[in-house]
Amino acid sequence: MSSTSGSTPVIDRTLTSRSPRQPYGREVTDKALKSSDRLVDTAFLRDPYPAYHMLRERGPIHWSEEFFGGAWLLSNHEDVEAMLRDPRYSARRTGGWVMRGSDDDRQALCPFQRLFSRAMLFVDAPDHTRLRQILNAGFRPAALRAFAGTIEQMVAGLMAKQSGTEAFDFMESIARPLPAMVIARLLGMDGDHQPDFLAWSEDLAAFIGAPDPDASLKRRAQVSLLKMAAAFEAMLARRKAQDAGESQPEQRDLIGHLLYAEAEGRIKGGAELLAQCAMLLFAGHETTRNLLGNGLHALLSHPEQWQRLRQEPELLPNALRELLRYESPVQYTGRRVATDMLLHGRQLRRGDLVIGLIGAANRDPVRFPNPDRLDVTRRDGSHLSFGHGPHVCIGAALTLMEAEIVFRALLRQWPTLSLVDAEPDWNGNPLYRGLTTLRVRQGSEAA
Repeated sequence: MSSTSGSTPVIDRTLTSRSPRQPYGREVTDKALKSSDRLVDTAFLRDPYPAYHMLRERGPIHWSEEFFGGAWLLSNHEDVEAMLRDPRYSARRTGGWVMRGSDDDRQALCPFQRLFSRAMLFVDAPDHTRLRQILNAGFRPAALRAFAGTIEQMVAGLMAKQSGTEAFDFMESIARPLPAMVIARLLGMDGDHQPDFLAWSEDLAAFIGAPDPDASLKRRAQVSLLKMAAAFEAMLARRKAQDAGESQPEQRDLIGHLLYAEAEGRIKGGAELLAQCAMLLFAGHETTRNLLGNGLHALLSHPEQWQRLRQEPELLPNALRELLRYESPVQYTGRRVATDMLLHGRQLRRGDLVIGLIGAANRDPVRFPNPDRLDVTRRDGSHLSFGHGPHVCIGAALTLMEAEIVFRALLRQWPTLSLVDAEPDWNGNPLYRGLTTLRVRQGSEAA
């Protein structure tokens, strides 16, 4: 069943208003959004795609005050793709995000902003180029291929724990622990802090995923990020003592590459180094977890597609691209306008926030015929779930490798897997779309 069937758009009325961002004071008499209209509601969190289609039908760009106090929304594939590669859109956007609020709030959140803003996700060239070159060494194809056997062992171990169990929660049993285990191993972390890191990451995800986070979300995220940074700081100190003199690139994990770059002066110690460690840990499991859960739910909700993969497992790499398009783990991303520009007749001013709705772009009928249909053989168009341009996801190849290993194992070991619950339990995060639970049965019939 298509994820849009039986749903209605969250905004279904014709709107007329004067937009606060219209060029030259022009009146808006088309189907623009009003500042009072809410896009993100309960229906949207359950199924955002009718709302995305509605936005696209009403125009290529809309101003919404629901996102971070005001932002332009882009929903067409062409526009979102252009935003992601165009240097006129800056990734430096954390100031208005973290520091919005009262003077007391801004003062209290300065430690958060100092660390958060230094992550590679939120800097532009040349700093972004420098940091990416350092981290690329840990994601080389040869290094990932050598790691595949370890991931296969991890998957086999997690699946073995469900042996003889008729029904189980796939998110709790496999989708949540596996990516955390993988990124922890790649970082060279010990296992002592892994439960803490996961809890801290949940607080960061809640903050980053809120369209307009309140002070309590910000403060909780700050506490967790600072705890994460302190744990990494202690770990880095131990590693510096243990790894003194180690210089062979093939022997380094991700933290080893960062420490070597620090010793060479290519990365600054303190906040810049700690920010990259925290970013890698957080981003390394959030997207992968949701790809695994969303992907399995989509396939089991479309049993003919699951059956097709059983019959033709060589389609799996292509199927993963389709699953990413169909139910993107990351639904949107933001940029700040670096210079005044006109876009579709609208005046975008320097400093304006622009939200590229990745989930909408991935369902754009101009790029993807019949976009609400899941088709593991689809080969038209390219999804934007890993981003595009300079900030394309550095761990995309790792995520795809993990997912392919998991789905191959599921198809081989549990070919008659089926859903237990008719309605999925979505996490309610509009940015990181994923499932809280996904109960499945090792059999052909659902309860």
